[in-house]
Amino acid sequence: MEPPKMNPVVEPLSWMLGTWLSDPPGAGTYPTLQPFQYLEEVHISHVGQPMLNFSFNSFHPDTRKPMHRECGFIRLKPDTNKVAFVSAQNTGVVEVEEGEVNGQELCIASHSIARISFAKEPHVEQVSPALPAPSCLVFAEVCGVSLFLHREITRKFRLNSEGKLEQTVSMATTTQPMTQHLHVTYKKVTP
Repeated sequence: MEPPKMNPVVEPLSWMLGTWLSDPPGAGTYPTLQPFQYLEEVHISHVGQPMLNFSFNSFHPDTRKPMHRECGFIRLKPDTNKVAFVSAQNTGVVEVEEGEVNGQELCIASHSIARISFAKEPHVEQVSPALPAPSCLVFAEVCGVSLFLHREITRKFRLNSEGKLEQTVSMATTTQPMTQHLHVTYKKVTP
């Protein structure tokens, strides 16, 4: 079977395609957490539709025990640089992030968040409409530890000069200002 032809709408995101492995391990930190490391495998593909499919699977660097997992779609609004990143996470969170792609850099921020009704406490809450968007609160879990409510998440993906994909995740909570939370560099292992 011949691989599907890429939809021209997503051509500006073609630099993200492939299977990527963290190299070196990713680094996590936050004022309320002890610093930690993680391994991550990323698959970004297409099936000819006007979107990319993705999965992010992180593992403990020593035990290889699964940690955070998410999958979803990256959509590009036709004839623009506007991007939507839609993800479902193993914590029971579903999130929409929106932003822009410029060259080989994609910057997105949380737009809306939902959570399954029987997930661990606390449940998702909406922030007062008086707060500027994006302004959602959500429970976060890393390595099986309940952490905090986050108010906003930003992600930045970029292809660096060595051909490696970098991801930086920052977040603001009800008690912390916008602070870098995760940084990981990936080496491409398959196109």
